[in-house]
Amino acid sequence: MNIPSELKYTKDHEWIKIDGDVATIGITDFAQGELGDIVYVEVDTLDETLDIEDVFGTVEAVKTVSDLFLPLSGEIIEFNENLEDEPEKVNTDPYGDGWMIKLKISETSQIDGLLSAEDYKALISG
Repeated sequence: MNIPSELKYTKDHEWIKIDGDVATIGITDFAQGELGDIVYVEVDTLDETLDIEDVFGTVEAVKTVSDLFLPLSGEIIEFNENLEDEPEKVNTDPYGDGWMIKLKISETSQIDGLLSAEDYKALISG
């Protein structure tokens, strides 16, 4: 299972790549494997400012629909529009072409609350 060490993670199985005050966010390799074939990604919160833990969208797989929770407070500044036509990129390249949103972080102190790759590995190996 792929858990890149340079990323941060949440207990909700999302990954976060921090670049200055912008975070790129997606779901982990573990999450996409648990969900199965992803058929639709919906994010209707573009240009909205949300708080940490707010729902920013949903991922629909063949068997289930899952809410996506914001790992940090901030403004959603970009949605990966490629996922509208190719939602399966979340399955095939969750840390690359399968990214979901970019967020302008409003509370950088919240970054300290995210999980490291080691912490996330411990979480999913139970």
